This record gives sequence, C-alpha cells and structure tokens, in this order.
Amino acid sequence: MPLELGVLLGAKRFGSARHRVKRCLVLDRERYRYQKFISDIGGQDIKAHDGKPDAAIRGVRDWLRRSVDGGLLPGGTHLCDAYARFTLELQRLCQESKLDAANLTFTDFCDLVVGWMRSNP
Repeated sequence: MPLELGVLLGAKRFGSARHRVKRCLVLDRERYRYQKFISDIGGQDIKAHDGKPDAAIRGVRDWLRRSVDGGLLPGGTHLCDAYARFTLELQRLCQESKLDAANLTFTDFCDLVVGWMRSNP
C-alpha cells in the first residue's frame, strides 16, 4: 500500500498538529524490498516479516504493546498460538457460516475472527 503510506507520511509532515502525532508501523515481506517501489522512504524503521505470519504477529504486538485500556497485550507466543488454533478451525467456521473459505471477504474474515475470539478468550 505505497499510496496509503505516502498519504500518512505526508499528513505527518505537512498536516495540522493532530496529524503530526500519527504513528505507523511498516511491515514488508523482505528487508529493503520497499526501496524498489518507494524511493523516498528513508528514515522509516521498516520491519521485515519474511512472509511468516508469526513474525508479522510478533511485530505488530511488540509495536502496539498495550491495549486500548492501557493493559499489556498478551505476548507474541500466546498470540501466535491463538492464531494457529484459529487457522485450524477456520474451515469449520466457514462451513458453519455457509461461507467459502477460499473466497472470504475481509469483513467476513474479521467477523469470524471476532466470533472465534469471543468464544476462545
């Protein structure tokens, strides 16, 4: 999403005071891959996840660190384990919801995740 990232960075640099406090985490599949299509992104701390969901999960968790209510988020290992359990149940969840797992919309996927999380605290 180079365009969206550019808009965010432009808002931080040139926007009003409320835009200057925006923060973002940039993850990419490969270290320095972004330089091929975004030449003017120097100074950003871009993290590579090597195409591994666990690395992406840990990167996001460590960046957020705290929940909305200020409490610490569960650790990366716990979140990765929960994600693994969810993916094992995804096919069944889709069948129960009469959804095609191969063609889930983002919203349907999010709804399945939220429902699963509510029943698997």
